[in-house]
Amino acid sequence: MKNKVEKVVVLGTGGTIAGTATTASDNLGYTAAQLSVQDVLTAIPGLATVLQGRTLVAEQVAQVDSKDMSFSVWTQLALRVQHHLAQSDVTGIVITHGSDTLEETAYFLHAVLPAAQVATKAVVLTCAMRPATSSSADGPQNVMDAVALAITVGACGVLAVCAGVVHGAQEVQKVHPSRLDAFSSGELGPLGYVENGGVRLTRNWPVAFVNIAQHAIEDIANLDNWPRVEILMNHVGASGAVVDALLSQGHAPDAQPVRGLVVAGTGNGTLHHDLEAALVRAQARGVRVVRSTRCASGSVLPTPGDALPDSEGLSPVKARVAMLLALISPPRPERRGR
Repeated sequence: MKNKVEKVVVLGTGGTIAGTATTASDNLGYTAAQLSVQDVLTAIPGLATVLQGRTLVAEQVAQVDSKDMSFSVWTQLALRVQHHLAQSDVTGIVITHGSDTLEETAYFLHAVLPAAQVATKAVVLTCAMRPATSSSADGPQNVMDAVALAITVGACGVLAVCAGVVHGAQEVQKVHPSRLDAFSSGELGPLGYVENGGVRLTRNWPVAFVNIAQHAIEDIANLDNWPRVEILMNHVGASGAVVDALLSQGHAPDAQPVRGLVVAGTGNGTLHHDLEAALVRAQARGVRVVRSTRCASGSVLPTPGDALPDSEGLSPVKARVAMLLALISPPRPERRGR
């Protein structure tokens, strides 16, 4: 009996990596999500060498500009990733994604995928900062790096790679609007680098998430409506008016009430006293409130007497994802801890 040929699955969701412009010199005025994932892959002749005899399987899950990423796409993507991870002949998974919300999708998958699956295989998100039609398109190299990462022995967890830099889902953050190396892992630094088709680790592979956000994907798949969670920011002259306005919307006909608020505080999660008072009132009414920081790096450190809980190191957008999942499917006691 012949041995099974290993597979690498590439799931396409659109983004700049599948974008086109009218001229090869236009790196900004393009339209995202125009090419199929198969078209993107076909244009990369070097993939065959990177695959080292493995079969490449392409599947179009969605075709969106990632600024328009939706809960429905997240659900479908999680289901397809879970399906392919369960196949014994699948070595790893690559997801082509827009850069704008890549960090949110990465954290979502990190939170919901079964720990047993991502403990032995890698799910790698990649993107591009220039469209496929650019004379200096970065997408092809990013895809080859993602495939090389996905098939690396021992690679596991939800990862991201862009411009040869490898990040973990918990830390990855877009920090620049246009340069090719647009992502950072903050204080911890990247997990490693893809260099000439090989991976050089600088930290250990990420540990599968088995804390508050480890949820059954089925809970999400059977959901009719996701809870409403909004993000606010503290700033000079911040008032509680926006909080009160959001809460009052829940009384309007057909309006979905706000169930959670994440506030990007200044510094160590500090808040203008008017804004803080409104958030405390909201919390007293049963709305979940979490403080993060608008600082690009670092975590909010709790202090005695805090009126509002901190985000446990998560950025505002990732704290929102964690809150959404906690509202959908409360943590199960047997899954807590690492």
